[in-house]
Amino acid sequence: VLTIPFIFMYQKSMVPIYIVVFLVFCFSRFYIPAKMSIIPDLVGESHLLMANSMVSTTGMIAAVLGFMIGSFLIETFGARNGFIIDAFTFFMSGAIIFSMNMPKKIKMYKGSFLKTSKEIVGPLRKSIWQEIKEGILYLIRHKEIRFIIDMMFVLLSSAGAVYVVIIVFIQQSFHSITKDLGVLAVCLGAGLFFGAIAYGKWGKRFTWYKTIFFCLTAGGLMLILFSVIVHNFPSLILAMLISFFWGIIIGPVFIASNTIIHLVSDEKMRGKVFSALEIVIHFAFLVSMLISSWLSQFIEIFYILISVGGLITLVGIGGFIRSKHHKELWQAH
Repeated sequence: VLTIPFIFMYQKSMVPIYIVVFLVFCFSRFYIPAKMSIIPDLVGESHLLMANSMVSTTGMIAAVLGFMIGSFLIETFGARNGFIIDAFTFFMSGAIIFSMNMPKKIKMYKGSFLKTSKEIVGPLRKSIWQEIKEGILYLIRHKEIRFIIDMMFVLLSSAGAVYVVIIVFIQQSFHSITKDLGVLAVCLGAGLFFGAIAYGKWGKRFTWYKTIFFCLTAGGLMLILFSVIVHNFPSLILAMLISFFWGIIIGPVFIASNTIIHLVSDEKMRGKVFSALEIVIHFAFLVSMLISSWLSQFIEIFYILISVGGLITLVGIGGFIRSKHHKELWQAH
């Protein structure tokens, strides 16, 4: 990240910055499947919902603080200093992780690792495609996991389509660069936080698939409402309220999805399932971003946001209708 403010910001080409951002996100992808896979080993099945809620909550707190602090720092000190501060947070995170004491049973000593590395690498190279094949077959055979992946694909496709245009939409509506965007991001994050807390406490009262369908339907309607209000009545207070309730509504989708994967996945397959989920949702996010950015050249951003909101709403309503005719799909959990 430090290469951006000290080297690449002075280049005429954006390609080196794209490469740096690509590498940063590549490195971070190892963390998510590992984190999500280990949760059932740390808590009992009866506490999975609350555990997923707390994991989501801590991430949301960090996201809210990051958006809030970052938006004002960049507005005040500029993008270059923002990258420097961002790099410092990476170094701090690394230092904290290195200071952790690993349990003895998972310590790996350099000497023994080097001695057996040739024996390990060979079989891995031979079996990697077999591992991928097994993971795909496992996903296909489990209808609950297939359903979660389908829903995440729809949700992240919508998020990607919105993400690439809503920033410009907010900047144009409120005539600011990052300040109002940061405020709205904080409100959205706060809503996600309270939604995660509430669902972790009372979520067991509701059937998981109904929660997902309700959140999709209501989330789509909130996106339409947000777009109409900001487009026609650019009031920051109203936009903040809608962002807050929007966060409350969509937060439980991720918690319910992760919990049901923990419940139905075999212990040895969790890493593959969450890795596959990461692949699917990021592929959906990227493709929809490209399509949305291309469409924005020909269609007004407001209509793109309305269309995406309508699509999410229809998927949620369609899910409710379909679930009534396929009750056997949901009875196990």
